[in-house]
Amino acid sequence: MSKNNEDMKQMEDIKLNKISDAIWEMEKTGNMNVPVNIIATENLKEQMRRDRTLWQIKNVASLPGIVKHALIMPDGHEGYGFPIGGVAAFDHDNVLGNGEGIISPGGVGYDINCGVRLVTTPLTYDDVKPKVNELVKTLFKNVPSGVGSKGRLRISADELKDALVRGVEWAVENGYGRKEDIEHCEENGKILGADPTKVSEKAIKRGRPQFGTLGAGNHFLEVQRVEKVFTEDVAKRFGLFKDQAVVMIHCGSRGFGHQVCDDYIRVMLDYDHRNNIILPDRELCYAPINSKPAQDYLSAMKCAVNYAFTNRHIIMHWVRESFDSVFGNSISEEMNLVYDVAHNIAKIEEHDVDINDDGNPKKMKLIVHRKGATRAFPAGRPELPLVYRNIGQPVLIPGSMGTASYVLVGKQEGMKISFGSTCHGAGRVMSRHKAINTYPWKGVKDNLTKKGITLWAADRKVISEEAPGAYKDIDEIIKSVQSAGISDPVTRMVPIGVVKG
Repeated sequence: MSKNNEDMKQMEDIKLNKISDAIWEMEKTGNMNVPVNIIATENLKEQMRRDRTLWQIKNVASLPGIVKHALIMPDGHEGYGFPIGGVAAFDHDNVLGNGEGIISPGGVGYDINCGVRLVTTPLTYDDVKPKVNELVKTLFKNVPSGVGSKGRLRISADELKDALVRGVEWAVENGYGRKEDIEHCEENGKILGADPTKVSEKAIKRGRPQFGTLGAGNHFLEVQRVEKVFTEDVAKRFGLFKDQAVVMIHCGSRGFGHQVCDDYIRVMLDYDHRNNIILPDRELCYAPINSKPAQDYLSAMKCAVNYAFTNRHIIMHWVRESFDSVFGNSISEEMNLVYDVAHNIAKIEEHDVDINDDGNPKKMKLIVHRKGATRAFPAGRPELPLVYRNIGQPVLIPGSMGTASYVLVGKQEGMKISFGSTCHGAGRVMSRHKAINTYPWKGVKDNLTKKGITLWAADRKVISEEAPGAYKDIDEIIKSVQSAGISDPVTRMVPIGVVKG
């Protein structure tokens, strides 16, 4: 039996105990320091056995300093090191006495702060539909997209480094977006502690020409219709209403973030080798949080986080300009940012953790890794902007091309179950290579046209790669997180116009 077949057999044999309709537990065995919780329906849980998802999250549970349990979200699938959809929190101050917490680039991923922002418009579906072809064509023209795409900005290395530190604030001061947008971004669009001296010149060189670009793969720019409102009062607070036209922007830190990750994986592997650290998987290379490699990585990662926030902000500015071009100069003044969330990030946060099972949780400083997972804080958390603090965080869940996307809201129970985390999207069930062989691009585009969805893509190949059939059922994913009690749906949106890189 080949090594791959052995791994697959082991995954099939992994026993998962049912905790509730949408929560399953993998008991702590072998080298695991904590159990694993899987948030999923029966069907989605079984889909995770088809690749190395469960094997990877089991390895995550064996890392030093991990607290309570490792988690996998319902859109989870195999990734690099951590599975996509993986969440793990580590003891920053060694409160538990089990060793200093760690940070792992594989727990954040290559596309650092791949994330989503949602922009409202005052327009309805009926307003947009007659001009949707013109609108999508204009968006495609104004927002550079695709593999290796170069942006409209011409900035120096020093200007980019300034943006890496100041984030969205830099964009607003340079004429992109509005000051009131800032508080509608996670971390106010600028995570503190970014240090460009910890970033390689190669990363700067890759990042400069791609600033303000959409990228390729599963990233998209969509004009959507609010098809369904689940919670009227919350939707109203978020600025959403039925049949409204909204815009969703899904992209990340482009080649800049990829290079930061690549650089520090090498640094961490070297550190682990020199310190005789035995890894369950070399893709899970790590360093203790107070070590120089860990601190340097955090500073560089934060640069990539701010790059991505600012990248989406600049794209939003061009989206507003595009709507003005098609619908008139006053429309952009009524296009408001609902929120901007990060999917791939590690953060230092405080959480109440039951460490003695005595019913008295202890407040702990944790290093929370969310890879393909979204922060979903409930009402009352000081990290939330004042406008949402008494209702909970808007959580933006992008679907696959041609399928629905959702807005959720964070719930208090999620703080206990998942460190205030939830799913991040649809989650692949098919490799890009297999999707290309399964879904001819023209058939995919024709099917979207029949559904009334206008598509502009920079590459025919990406149409096949991102075919809806290559992804899990987004509605079942939302059902999972709702049933688990970690977030509730507010609105369901469907695409009417899609721009793909």
